Amino acid sequence: MLETTFLLSLSLLSLHGCHGKEDIPQEFMLLAGPLTHSLVKNLNLSPSAIQTFPSEAAHDVFDCRDALPPQIRDHFQYLQSRGVTHFKVPLSWSHILPTGDPSQPHQDTVGCYRTLLEQLTESGLQPLVVLHRSTVPEGLRTTLGDWESPELPKVFERYAEFVFSEFGDLVKSWITFSHLDELRDDRQKASGLHRALHAHDRVYQLYHRTISGKGGQVSFGVRAEFHHSRSTNIRNVDFLTVLIEYDCSLQTSLEEELRHVQSMEKPGDKLPILMYDMKVKNCAYKDNNHYLPISTVLKALKNEDLQILGCDIKDILGRIGDIYSRSPESKNAESLVNNKVSMSSYENVWMNFSSQSPSERDDFLIGSFPEGFQWAVSSESFKVEGGWSEHGKGETIWDRFGHQGNVFDNQTADLACDSYNKVDYDVYLLRGLLTNTYQFSISWARIFPTGHRGSLSEKGALYYDKLINTLLQSGIEPVVTLYHWDLPQALQDNGGWTKPTIVEAFKDFADFCFSRFGDRVKTWNTFSSPWVVSHSGYGTGEHAPGVMDPVVASYEVTHNILKSHAEAWHVYSDRYRKQQGGRVGIALNSDWAEPLNASSPQDLEAAERYMNFMLGWFAHPIFVDGDYPAKLKSQIEQKRQECQPAEVARLPVFTEAERQRIKGTADFFGLNHYTSRLINESRGSCVPGPHGVGDFQSHVDPNWPTIDSDWIHPVPWGLRRLLNYISLQYTSVTKVPIYITGNGMPTYYNGEYFNDTERVNFLKSYINEAMKAIIVDGVDVQRYTVQSLMDGFEGPQGYSQRFGLHYVNFEDMNRPRTPKASAYFYSHVVKMNGFENLQSRSVSYFPKSMTTKRPSLSPSEVPSRSKVVWENFSHQTKFQRKLYHYGTFPDGFQWGVSSSAYQIEGAWNTDGKGPSVWDTFTQKPGSIPNNDTGDIACDSYNKVEEDLYMLRALRVKSYRFSLSWSRIFSNGSDTSVNQKGVDYYNRLINGLLTHNISPMVTLYQWDLPQALQEIGGWDNVNMIDMFNDFCDFCFSTFGDRVKFWITFNQPYTIAWSGYGLGQVPPNVKSPGDAPYRIAHNLLKAHAKVYHTYSDKYRETQGGLVSISLNADWVEPKDPNVPREIAAADRALQFQLGWFAHPIFRNGDYPDAMKWQVGNKSDLQGLAMSRLPTFTDQEKAYIQGTADVFCINSYTTKSVRHVTTRLTPSSYETDQDLGKEEETSSPTTVIREQRAVSWGLRRLLNWIKEEYGDPDIYITENGIASDPGTTVDDTDRMFFFKMYIDEALKAHNLDGVRLKGYSVNSLMDSFEWLSGYQLGFGLHHVDFQNPLRPRTPKRSAHYYYQIIMENGFPETEVEKMLYGYFQDGFAWSTATASYQTEGGWRADGKGLSIWDQFSHVPGKIANDDNGDTACNSYNKFMEDVSMLKSLEVGHYRLSISWPRVLPDGTTKTINEAGLNFYHRLIDALLAANIQPQVTLYHWDLPQALQDKGGWESDSSVQWFKEYADFIFSRLGDKVKFWITFNEPYIVANLGYGYGNFAPGIGDRPGTGPYIVAHNIIKAHAEAWHLYNDKYRSKQGGIISITLNSDWAYPRNPAKQEDKDAVTRYLQFFLGWFAHPIFKGDYSEVMKKGVRERSLAGGLPKSRLPEFTPSEIERINGTHDYFGLNHYTSVLAFSVDFDKNAQNYDADRGTAVISDWSWLESGSVWLRITPDGFRRLLKFIKDEYGNPPIYVTENGISESGPVDLNDTHRIHYYENYLNQALKAYLIDGVDLRGYTAWSLMDNYEWAMGYQERFGLFFVNRSDASLPRVPKVSTKRYTTLIRCNGFPDPSQGPHECLSLQPEGTTPPSTTTTTTPTPVQSPVVRFLGMEVSLPDAAVALNILFSFSIIGAAAAAFMTYQCLRATKRSKQPAAENINPRTDDKITPL
Repeated sequence: MLETTFLLSLSLLSLHGCHGKEDIPQEFMLLAGPLTHSLVKNLNLSPSAIQTFPSEAAHDVFDCRDALPPQIRDHFQYLQSRGVTHFKVPLSWSHILPTGDPSQPHQDTVGCYRTLLEQLTESGLQPLVVLHRSTVPEGLRTTLGDWESPELPKVFERYAEFVFSEFGDLVKSWITFSHLDELRDDRQKASGLHRALHAHDRVYQLYHRTISGKGGQVSFGVRAEFHHSRSTNIRNVDFLTVLIEYDCSLQTSLEEELRHVQSMEKPGDKLPILMYDMKVKNCAYKDNNHYLPISTVLKALKNEDLQILGCDIKDILGRIGDIYSRSPESKNAESLVNNKVSMSSYENVWMNFSSQSPSERDDFLIGSFPEGFQWAVSSESFKVEGGWSEHGKGETIWDRFGHQGNVFDNQTADLACDSYNKVDYDVYLLRGLLTNTYQFSISWARIFPTGHRGSLSEKGALYYDKLINTLLQSGIEPVVTLYHWDLPQALQDNGGWTKPTIVEAFKDFADFCFSRFGDRVKTWNTFSSPWVVSHSGYGTGEHAPGVMDPVVASYEVTHNILKSHAEAWHVYSDRYRKQQGGRVGIALNSDWAEPLNASSPQDLEAAERYMNFMLGWFAHPIFVDGDYPAKLKSQIEQKRQECQPAEVARLPVFTEAERQRIKGTADFFGLNHYTSRLINESRGSCVPGPHGVGDFQSHVDPNWPTIDSDWIHPVPWGLRRLLNYISLQYTSVTKVPIYITGNGMPTYYNGEYFNDTERVNFLKSYINEAMKAIIVDGVDVQRYTVQSLMDGFEGPQGYSQRFGLHYVNFEDMNRPRTPKASAYFYSHVVKMNGFENLQSRSVSYFPKSMTTKRPSLSPSEVPSRSKVVWENFSHQTKFQRKLYHYGTFPDGFQWGVSSSAYQIEGAWNTDGKGPSVWDTFTQKPGSIPNNDTGDIACDSYNKVEEDLYMLRALRVKSYRFSLSWSRIFSNGSDTSVNQKGVDYYNRLINGLLTHNISPMVTLYQWDLPQALQEIGGWDNVNMIDMFNDFCDFCFSTFGDRVKFWITFNQPYTIAWSGYGLGQVPPNVKSPGDAPYRIAHNLLKAHAKVYHTYSDKYRETQGGLVSISLNADWVEPKDPNVPREIAAADRALQFQLGWFAHPIFRNGDYPDAMKWQVGNKSDLQGLAMSRLPTFTDQEKAYIQGTADVFCINSYTTKSVRHVTTRLTPSSYETDQDLGKEEETSSPTTVIREQRAVSWGLRRLLNWIKEEYGDPDIYITENGIASDPGTTVDDTDRMFFFKMYIDEALKAHNLDGVRLKGYSVNSLMDSFEWLSGYQLGFGLHHVDFQNPLRPRTPKRSAHYYYQIIMENGFPETEVEKMLYGYFQDGFAWSTATASYQTEGGWRADGKGLSIWDQFSHVPGKIANDDNGDTACNSYNKFMEDVSMLKSLEVGHYRLSISWPRVLPDGTTKTINEAGLNFYHRLIDALLAANIQPQVTLYHWDLPQALQDKGGWESDSSVQWFKEYADFIFSRLGDKVKFWITFNEPYIVANLGYGYGNFAPGIGDRPGTGPYIVAHNIIKAHAEAWHLYNDKYRSKQGGIISITLNSDWAYPRNPAKQEDKDAVTRYLQFFLGWFAHPIFKGDYSEVMKKGVRERSLAGGLPKSRLPEFTPSEIERINGTHDYFGLNHYTSVLAFSVDFDKNAQNYDADRGTAVISDWSWLESGSVWLRITPDGFRRLLKFIKDEYGNPPIYVTENGISESGPVDLNDTHRIHYYENYLNQALKAYLIDGVDLRGYTAWSLMDNYEWAMGYQERFGLFFVNRSDASLPRVPKVSTKRYTTLIRCNGFPDPSQGPHECLSLQPEGTTPPSTTTTTTPTPVQSPVVRFLGMEVSLPDAAVALNILFSFSIIGAAAAAFMTYQCLRATKRSKQPAAENINPRTDDKITPL
């Protein structure tokens, strides 16, 4: 029994580690050896010699003169099984280098030693190699001399260098001399010892210079007594090697002996001790205590202070054998020893831990994990991604499994957490958690939809690229699992994991992933929990794919998974490891199993079988010998014999080659562990499956805790034991680390989502057990992973079980993620790296404060000189004002977020806090809506960790918060310090600094202690000193860490709202005088605090002090009126200047304010002004009391001068102002607080001009949302996009010294008078939940993106591409008959539906009509002249059907009308302009409408006859035909909404669909007619023109919005394109209409169906794709009432515009060039890359005429450049482009209010003259250049001046028109007549062309002179087919 006890003690010691110190990384050494000649001889003679521990004798050490016996490996394995870790290998210097020359080694000896070392390492033993014993070998002494020889250290160094080179790859521990002190014993050769020490020093330095980078250590050995007597310190050793002889009879303990050895070292040089040779004597046992002396040794070894590295055990083991041989129990002991030798790893672990008492077992360990320990969290693809069929993703077995109804409540993973669209959302959570590692799996079917490489989905791969890159950008290491259960269904259809062919498929998939992602991914799991795949997927069928075959399939699957894993590992090792440097392992799942009956050997064996059937099934082949465990194989064979003829299991067999291929194929051991089981033996069953075949049953202890799971029971100590088992059984062989790759527990979805205390306790206990395994047991665990990041789809349980640290609301299509209590707990553990406290760091991003006071400035003039801001900006056009600026802020820009005490802290009377005025006010019923209060608010007083989570996830650099005065001083005075309040702020500040977030602290944000209000509040001058006392205390308490102080937030609000209007506490309503008094006191209080900081703290603390002022920008009602400018300036002086002027200018109020209040006071009969005055001393004291300028701003107002009433007196009426909203900007939920972003830029410029160009911090800016907006806060995102860009303009373009920007606010909070009805937060707070959970909104992710990009850097979308369209590109411009022709009753023309519609009152804006339009019927030659000036090669026009066929039929032909088109077309052809003719552009003959119009089935034939007539009459001249223009407009606006002709809106559910159905058939008939009858002789092409916006998802991170985009496009463009290009309506459209029709009670779909013959007839009726496109929209889903039966409800989609998109003259049209490219690419991909002609594209304006149409130039340049990108980059077959329109014309329902023309038509002149706009010249240049020449390549000929293109178009009118007064237009800011404008325009353009050409020429010359060309900022694209495109 003694032997067993000792071995167990040594085992425990080995696991615990004798060093116990973090800075000693070596594992504990249990030394045996060396090998002796005697043992070698015995091994050859007797197998029993394998199990011996021979004693060392110097003369008997094996020196490789003889061969190694075959049994040597068995001997080494025996030693390893006894706990030995290291083996001594003394080398023979003379035998290795017989001559001493490294170039002449004895190769057989070298080979023998290498074989010996390899046998050791393969047996799991580490060699400890001794270079030499001490004296020079006899064979070398004759030639080299003794150690006195000065040359000998060099010779020894060369010998060592040779040995290192030969064996260094196998050895990490070296001893130069094992018995160096023997040289000291030779008194006659004392100098030899010094020479040998010198030789050691040389070898030590050699090793660490050349070898030790791979790890290793060097020492030399001496007897312990040598340390006692030596006169010099030992140097150049990594550990002390001691030869010790311990005498048990002496009083000195072994501990004292060793401590004395260490005490001889220098202080601080304490080195670990290796007891290389330990002999024990005089230790006879007595009183039957056989191991008393041995326990003394153990006690010394376990003393952590001694830092024992290892010890020699052979003498101890031999001595125990002697004891046994003499003891009465020796016979029994021998039996026990033999039993111990044969004990398995499982039995060893069981015996180590089984004796623990429950208290010992559960004892909580306080400590930290090793430095560098990795904390991770995980998710799996099919559980979180969703997007199940997005972008070509293939179906997986879990998709099929769920769709077949095999999951709880018929749930599916179709959307899951929508992580496919929410990469940023998920990484946000990871940043909040502080985890440095994220483990996720790749969906095989997302990358290879069919499972094979040939089906690669690039978009799937791009998703993982984005995820990986986003992780790395946030400093998070990606850990990738290649397979987590979601096999492509296509592979399963072929047998899945049961088929050997899948091995190659998986290998190929892994190869692709390694090659694609391996440059960034350094840790790979091939499989996760493969046991679940085999057992549950193919055995029980509980999991996908639902196969129930536990006899054969289950084992086949494991067999193939193991081979697949091995192949993937080898692929990585062979192809990628060297370059990528990563690790590949496997994550195996396993319970821990223990015997149900601890005293039953049968149950013990059954428990071990359980481990083999679960863990060993996979681990043994990989980590041990390439084959299944012997016990598993024998058990299965035994059951096969027992159960014949029934077959219960068929275990495949590995070939020898396969075993070798599999063995060792893991760089780490991944472990998924959740629970434990109690096992008992259960013989006799012949039921297939692990329990029946393994002869065991599993149980749980009824005392184990229960949770919301039928399979997981928290048994934390099982993890520790399992880790020990894995270490002993598996990783001790392969020496790889263990990663815990999954650990967690589920909860049910039962309403308690956030306070998951069970999970907190689970994680706490399991993590602590992992720490025990590492620290106490010495197990090499390097990573811990929580399962999982967030709730997800949990297989058969669907969403009913939740594993997540974050709650996901699966009932909300936004899939919001909210941290649970466990997330905060885990982040705390990660931060502490275990269970110990951390020291916080003091870090600040803020600059040191200024040491000099701000200079005094002269008082502002009236109005101030800052009026230059209005002069510079107020005359901007809307286009100039809104043009987006791309750029970034400087490095170090201060991105922040804000909050304030009363709004978030809550705990209003907790821990000694006193009441504030806001507590008193809100607790009075009726004060706040819903009687809301801040009593709890966000509960931030108790949720510091929760708030820090949000801040670190945002990565802000600063956090602005305020201190609650009454929380620190309960009654407001310094005699009432509340330490708990101080502690709260210390926790917050320290937490911020720990995460490198600088605190920006506001000392007062409106929550005055109630006790101070009761003595007058801010109306009491004593408050100045009391506030100073409070601030003084804060500076002294927090100032060592706070470097940015704000005295007051918005003193304007305190003074005016609190004491003037009486709206907020203290609710004093005295508007005439109190605001001025209060402001006076606030200014003096601020100044005093500033001086206190400067005098007492600035020098030591180095902080900044300022005040946060608020101001709206004010825009004069008319900037051309000086009085209005003065009014605007006065408004700013009264609001901002009230406080800023005294502080930043001269210490006094602005003159405008003093003048106004003084005059009003005089007029009111007062003796003195109501505005107080400062003494000169006070002015000097106040002036300059701010280090920076802090501003809060939200909106802009329009002001005008008014004369206000005198009584009653009021601050408001003192200003003589009228304020209005700026009505052109978006509204917000706060009345009169529109989002007027451009005002911010002007305000910042005004501050710059007015206050001496100070450094400025925007300390508050934000937008409110209503309570219904939770997380999808699109408007807030727009707000930031606009406002921050205006701030960027101010900084980059205007030179404003802007240093920081803070969003208001961090989270929704108590919004003062609005309570909780408004939310400004980046995070949603659920105030109905007592836990106040915080959920990030979309705006939080967007703001993070802005922070990371430091602004808005230009992207590839905005960059200009230089290149050319294809030769023969069709440049065109367009008009339409009704819009331009006029002549509505001329020459026999019939009425059209637009003639009828436009004459109905109220249908058309301004009651306009097309009776005359542009009079092109009579002025077409002028039109042709305009076309010639544009240099277009094509002109698109339409035929007026009623002009040629007045009644719509060929029964009545109007030859005059037809002749008009002959003349027009002839004129075009004469000008070399090709006509592009539209047959139908909306002007249906009214006669046909009277017969039913397009709702009539006869319309198909009507149109066919009309087309036949036109083809026959004009087809010889027209080669480009368009059947219909924008049939969508005809169907939906004409017959659905009814706002276009014919104005039918009473059948919205059926009318549009019937009309579209007939139009599609009519088009097809016309196409076939032309194709069959005219194409061969006329040679033209014919198709249809469809219009479509592009649609972006309103929220691109939301699958629902992406689905809305699909519906939008399919119901818009696809409505017509799908039948024509594919044969039928799209499934999306058919499904949408059908489902809503049926839901509304209809028997069938309202969408008509095409017959098969119609589908065949329609499909392919196109020669090209005609496209009209103008703008893009943001689409989102809308769930209409089911009774709504119309097009919009069917589509289920609504649209909005991004606020930042530039506007036009049409409310529906925003400038979105990128959408144009995307739409072109969509058409290419969706419809087979047809030739595309853009048949309309353009932009409108409205309002005053300005010929300098810069917005149109911008539009054409950018849209055309995007078209060029579509052509050159995307491969779109773009053939032509048409600008809409040639001239301003009749724009349908908008009449003439909207103008799209390149030419202005002067409608005030009866002759309707056409005047070119500036855009004509730019469009002409684009045509002439056929694209965009690269300016870096020199001047292009297309830029040369061509005068004929600049002259106004000639007129063909021979009569002189009646003179009319020319209208006045704005041109370049001047009002001029149209003729003057035209002349000026042409002159200007001529100079522009000359200037452009000259500039281009100069650029070219400069570039030629440059020695090395620089790549231009814009893209260049190499040509595909021609050489016109500028090469890169």
